[in-house]
Amino acid sequence: MKNFSNKTDRRKFLLGAAALSSSAFPSLPAWSKILDTNKRILVVFELSGGNDGLNTHVPFENDAYYRLRPKTGIKKNATLKLDREYGFNKSMSGMQRLWQDNSIAVIKGCGYPRPSFSHFTSNAYMHSGVPHTGNSLGWVGRLADNMEERYRESLIINIAAKQSPAVVSRVHTPIVFQDPARFQRHHWMAKSYAPSEHQERTEIKKQAMNENLSFIRHVDESSRKISLLVDEAWKSYTAKADYGIVPFGLQKVAACIKAGFDTQLYYVSVPNNLFDTHVYQGPLHRRLLSYTSDTIYGFFADLKAVGLDKNVVMLVYSEFGRRPKENNNLGTDHGTANDIYLIGPQINGGIYGKAPDLEDLTPNENLRFTTDFRRVYATVIEDWLGVRSETVLGTRFEPLKGVLS
Repeated sequence: MKNFSNKTDRRKFLLGAAALSSSAFPSLPAWSKILDTNKRILVVFELSGGNDGLNTHVPFENDAYYRLRPKTGIKKNATLKLDREYGFNKSMSGMQRLWQDNSIAVIKGCGYPRPSFSHFTSNAYMHSGVPHTGNSLGWVGRLADNMEERYRESLIINIAAKQSPAVVSRVHTPIVFQDPARFQRHHWMAKSYAPSEHQERTEIKKQAMNENLSFIRHVDESSRKISLLVDEAWKSYTAKADYGIVPFGLQKVAACIKAGFDTQLYYVSVPNNLFDTHVYQGPLHRRLLSYTSDTIYGFFADLKAVGLDKNVVMLVYSEFGRRPKENNNLGTDHGTANDIYLIGPQINGGIYGKAPDLEDLTPNENLRFTTDFRRVYATVIEDWLGVRSETVLGTRFEPLKGVLS
């Protein structure tokens, strides 16, 4: 795949952008009549800060867990029992219902070789999908590039105040917004920089010789149109389910899906490293898990009400887990291996992979990872979206067998 420094690629982009500007975004009433109930959608939900996997999917029959966490470990009677060995944190009633519907796969022990305990570095690895390489493109962005080689404005939506590195693409410009009513971020030519009438006439004469200016104008024009459509989608959206106290952006994803956007890749994050629970973890972690569980359940219930839930698979992850041993502040510190969740009606629910042995820790008392996280990425890339995972991840990682129907 060539980048936009190649003139031919830029011309292709401009032709695509011009078409998008004029015809690719019909009015919402038209969209509502042509919802594609066969289109496959991936929603990536990042729990930033490093969620404590052991206190989320609790191994209540494991004595080593309670030896490592005599004060912060979740007691068996304080879990929502899932099977003979595990229970969800008691605040996760929404996800318990999804588990009972056979719609959650818990992939145990996800990590990578030579792990980092830095938020910045570990995020870079998880966002790029290629640890220790310095690749500047995101794995979701590269996935988009391999799904559509020609520019498509609406292929990726990132619900955020600032674009995630995970969605950085060589070909596609993600739609990035947090507040649909104030969506202005991708208006590349802001009013303060808009040309005067005289400048406009002058620039028109130069336009044939200035591909960069033409590129910017087309992106700006399509961005303005998209901002209006995002706002209209949000204003016309009615939730058919309760998302709980803090929706974390999933209502906005549902609004776009229900409005008929042709977006197939959505990226949402819990902001501000909220899951970084070093001190007095218990009450904060329970609240965060409650918010997360409620909004995930509400999201799928909302889509189910209009027959679109089977179109969606959600991947839920953190940049790393927590240390198995509690610290002296009733919290947990940065760790290594963690659980990743795949959620949706098309998921064959259950536990996949091998849980790290709590009695066989690394020399620095961390978990040994048992599943390379890129196998989970490969599962949704190949088995859900039909793209060869090595074209996205740089090398072959075997998808997890049986996770997707």
